[in-house]
Parts: sequence; structure tokens; C-alpha cells
Amino acid sequence: MTQLATRPAESPDTEAAVVLTRHWRTPIMFGVFGLLALVVFGILPEGGRQSTYGLSLRDDAIQLAPISVPSKLAAILLALVCLGLACYATWQTYLGRRVPLWLSITFGVAFVLAFLTWAVAGSEISLTSALQGTLALSVPLIFGALCGMMGERTGVINIAIEGQLLAGAFLSGVVASLVGNLWVGLIAAPLAGLLVAWVLAVFTVRYFVNQIIVGVVLNVLVIGVTNFLYSRLLSPMKDTWNSPGRFPRLEIPLLSEIPVIGPVLFHQTIIVYIMYVVVVLAHIALFRTRWGLRVRAVGEHPEAADTAGIQVNEVRFRNVLLGGALAGLGGAYFTLGAVGLFSPEMTAGAGFIALAAMIMGRWTPIGAVFAALLFGFANNLQSVLGIIGSPIPSEFMLMAPYLLTIFAVAGLVGRIRPPAFNGQPYIKS
Repeated sequence: MTQLATRPAESPDTEAAVVLTRHWRTPIMFGVFGLLALVVFGILPEGGRQSTYGLSLRDDAIQLAPISVPSKLAAILLALVCLGLACYATWQTYLGRRVPLWLSITFGVAFVLAFLTWAVAGSEISLTSALQGTLALSVPLIFGALCGMMGERTGVINIAIEGQLLAGAFLSGVVASLVGNLWVGLIAAPLAGLLVAWVLAVFTVRYFVNQIIVGVVLNVLVIGVTNFLYSRLLSPMKDTWNSPGRFPRLEIPLLSEIPVIGPVLFHQTIIVYIMYVVVVLAHIALFRTRWGLRVRAVGEHPEAADTAGIQVNEVRFRNVLLGGALAGLGGAYFTLGAVGLFSPEMTAGAGFIALAAMIMGRWTPIGAVFAALLFGFANNLQSVLGIIGSPIPSEFMLMAPYLLTIFAVAGLVGRIRPPAFNGQPYIKS
């Protein structure tokens, strides 16, 4: 006999109200932000200034001249694009259709460009450098979003992404320092994430403990353990325990010479190239293989999957472990790809932003990548605008990624539906 958690029934009036809220929330938010962009970025600023974007770095093989655009006119046009997309979202909602993901991505890009045009008015920034910084900040978010997606596609909510990223960053740095080999440290990183994921899977899948509580406890545990070891070992004996170094950047011939795109995508460390492969494989495996079909069946209807002979809890257990390994790789990027050493709580909430990127990407690898890039760009704006001396307070720019997280989870990306039995244990007796 199978016991399966079910959702409480709702009255027709309540259900209609929930559907109405979910349907119209996105067009309303699009309209509000579009009007905000039109007034604040386009109409109110004074005219006559130019926004200049550099397209080439100093050592690029192909040098392109910077592009200058009229700040006021460009901001108004981009704001009108946002309002046009809001109207299209309204029409889609009126027809009872779901707002497509590409529409949300396009709206986000147009709004960010309108903001950037306004902020850069009268100054010049390097667009290539800004995109490089965006990708650098997005790499751990992408790995973390894939980690959460692997678990939630089977019905296991993974709040412990932050702890898995931090564990991967810690162990990769320590092992690389002790062994004197970055590759050994990189191999150790997924093992650290795997260990944290194993604890999560044991308590949530085997013993049916509340998934949210276990995830929060694991985050606190990893932060406490790594802080303690840092103060006792890594800090006083830095040369032995905390000097791993960084992977060098590798150029892909020909591709790295493509203007703008080449230096951003094809002049990166090995961890970034591994990320490209992982994203493609995750998308193919999830939507083009029998394994992916079983994973999605377990998250959507575990009872039917069990009837078909699929070991529901075994699939959940393995996917949580796989997600932990991916998060560990993302953590290695902090120490071996970016900073070159471990510092306490260096993930700085990246696990929670990755969770929001997964939701914003609608539990798909490609969607999570675009969402993570948007979060990375918002986080990178602080340094970009600081270079040109923008009057925008730095405290506001520090808040930008977290405000974006709130808006994303609140429904900025349209009506989203998680796997039907996400967060519910499957008890078979």
C-alpha cells in the first residue's frame, strides 16, 4: 500500500482568486516597472548627454570603436520596449495563456539597459569588462541553481545550497594547499558538496524530516565548522592550509578573438568551461533521456512513478547527491577560480540567490543560466558604476541582487509552478 501526501482541497472561489492573482501579477509588475523606466530614466533626466560603451579590451586582436548613444532618447526607447512587452504580457494573460519565459528575459534585459543608459549618461564604461564580471559572479549561482533543480525536480527542496557551496570552497582550498595541486583540490570540491547532500538526503528522504528545517540546520552547521577550522588552522597557518592559488585563464583559439563575446566566454578558467558542459548535459539529460523522464515523473506524480516500477526514494536520494556534487564544484570557483584562498562565509548568500535563480528559470537549466546571469549583472553593477563615479549610492547597489531576488520570487517572471509534489515526502509501506 502506498501513502502519499496530498494537497488540501480549495473552494472554487479561493482557487479562482489564486489563479487570477497569479495570472495578472506579472503584467501589472511589467507595467509598473515600464512606467518607472520611462519617467525616471527617460523623461526626467536632462538631454544632450551621451552614454558610451567600450566594445574592446586593450589586448584584443580585433579593436572596435566605442559606441555612443543619446542617453535620454535611448532610455525612452528602451522604456517603450518594456511597456510594449507589458502590453503583450497583458494580452497573453487575457487569453488565459502563460507568460513565456523569453518575454520575462527580454523585459529584464530591456529594463537593465534603460537603467544602465541612464546611469552611464555623460560617462563611458567597458561593456566587455562588465560582461566578464557578470559571468564571474554568475558561475557559482549557475552551479547552485543546477543543484537545487536536481533535487526539486524529484520533490526535494534543497535549502542547503549555501552550505554545499561553502563546503566545496573550503575543502577545495584546503586540499589544494596541502597537496600543492589545484586539480586535486577541484576533485575534492564535489566530494564536500556530496557529503553535505548525503546528510540532507538521509534525513529528508530516508527519515522524512522536514526538508526546510534540515536545509537551514546544515547551512548553520557548515558555516560554524568552516569558521572554527579557519580560526584554528587556516588563519594561523595560512601558508600550509590556505594558499591554493588560482587556475589560469585558458584561451580557446579563434573563438577567444571574437569581439565582445570572445573575451567573455572563451577566455576563462577550466571551471567555467566545465560549467558550459554541465549545463548542456543537464538540459539534454533532463528533457531528452529516459532518466530525465523518470526524474520529472517522480517530482510530478510519485505514486504513478512507483506503479511503473520506479524506485521513487532512490531516485530522490541519487539526485540530491548529484546536486550536491554540482554545488561543490560551484564552491570551488570561489577559491580556485576567483579569489585564490578561502575566507569565512565567502559565499555571502550565493546559495539563496541560486535558489531564486532556479525558481526564476522555472526549474530548467537554460532558464536558470539566464536568471543567474541577471543576478550576476545586478551584483556587478556596484563595481561598474563605482568606476565612473555614479551618484547612485553604493548601499543601493549592494541591495540590488537581493531586491531582484524578491521581485523574481514574487512573480516577476510570470506564473510559475514547481513540481507538483515538491517538498512532500513519499512514504511507502
